[in-house]
Amino acid sequence: MSATIIQNEAISLLCEGLRDNNYINISDYTKYGVKRGLRNADGTGVMAGLTKICSVEGYYIDDGEKVPKYGNLYYRGYNINDLVAGCSAENRFGFEEVIWVLLFGTLPTASQLERFNGVLSQMRELPDNFTEDMIMKAPSPNIMNKIARGVLALYSYDDNPDDNSIENVLNQSLRLIAQLPSIMAYAYQVKRRHYYHKSMYIHPPKATHHTAEVILNSIRSDKTFTDAEAKLLDVCLMLHAEHGGGNNSTFATRVLSSSGTDTYAAIAAGIGSLKGPKHGGANHKVAEMIESFREGCTDITDENQVADHLRKIMRKEAGDRSGLVYGMGHAVYTLSDPRAVILKDRASEFAMGTEFENEFRLLNHIEKLTPELFTDVTGKSKTICANVDLYSGLVYKMLRIPEDLYTPLFATARMAGWCAHRIEELFTGSRIIRPAYKSLSSHTEYTPIADRAE
Repeated sequence: MSATIIQNEAISLLCEGLRDNNYINISDYTKYGVKRGLRNADGTGVMAGLTKICSVEGYYIDDGEKVPKYGNLYYRGYNINDLVAGCSAENRFGFEEVIWVLLFGTLPTASQLERFNGVLSQMRELPDNFTEDMIMKAPSPNIMNKIARGVLALYSYDDNPDDNSIENVLNQSLRLIAQLPSIMAYAYQVKRRHYYHKSMYIHPPKATHHTAEVILNSIRSDKTFTDAEAKLLDVCLMLHAEHGGGNNSTFATRVLSSSGTDTYAAIAAGIGSLKGPKHGGANHKVAEMIESFREGCTDITDENQVADHLRKIMRKEAGDRSGLVYGMGHAVYTLSDPRAVILKDRASEFAMGTEFENEFRLLNHIEKLTPELFTDVTGKSKTICANVDLYSGLVYKMLRIPEDLYTPLFATARMAGWCAHRIEELFTGSRIIRPAYKSLSSHTEYTPIADRAE
């Protein structure tokens, strides 16, 4: 018998004990008044902190009842719709402006933004030998794990990594924001070579490029892209840059920051959280779900066929058998997710009259049909809207961005928000975040090893 089989059998036996001693009955949470998942009974989040960085609005409370409303997202008080519309009207890139707003709290002047773009450009270059030693020598099947490892590795190249003064943390933050696009792109190239046996190409960033242009330049073999493509990706980065202190990855970053740890460790925690399919990994799950519709429907633009397949997904008879319709529903937004509204509008512009039109129509059917079918199939009444993940995958597909990079792109954008929250936590937190857990274990007498039953 091989060592691997013996090890697997041993693990299987050990897991029996894990199941017996780690399961907690869901009813116990209600019994002891514990907010499971830091959620109130109506699904809203438990108030765990204060922030000036972002406001996510999807409902209001009237006489103790949660009342749905159309969603709004504010960065430092500025409506995301206005930020996107303002930059679009002037035909300029907006992600760098969003970074400034999130970090410094105000809209930059033209000269401030120009200088800021120059600073980010100067900081994009990775340390000497970093690409060869930290990225190429250890390929990873998942880019999120690789960029987390890359962020942690940057600690070793920092002359003052544990200095948590605001000046030093701001410097570290700007470098991470500037360098993550290259770390992401190079990690993908190494995966292409090692796992897909395809050519690898390393394109250094150009000094004149904005972040969206840096990304497209680095992942396309011919380094060519249109201004419209770069501006579309720029909007995606703007929409993903921040989403309040309560989302899982930002909260993880704040938790680690509250302990006094270094910037690289705190940010790596955010990346690890975002990888999860219940968080940033959801856009990849939407892409998988779309393939399920292609396999289960002869015509993905036929509303009746889409409805039938949605029912199967909800009954756990199709898709990944989870019963979840990915891209639908949100912890805060009820009637609408403003990010999804913007992306749907941009996706429609690019998709109509192209090979992507049918997929756009499919997503539109999913958005329209899911709320009613959910009540039909489950018997539960719930206000459900499309979230940002429903349309982001299609936008990335139209931009010829590989699926491997869907969630890493999210992380590249969210780095701005994570860094802003880390700085705010260091400024004002002052106490380590330490919630309480009620123990349900009973006191047990110790038994000498010779007296223990086999």
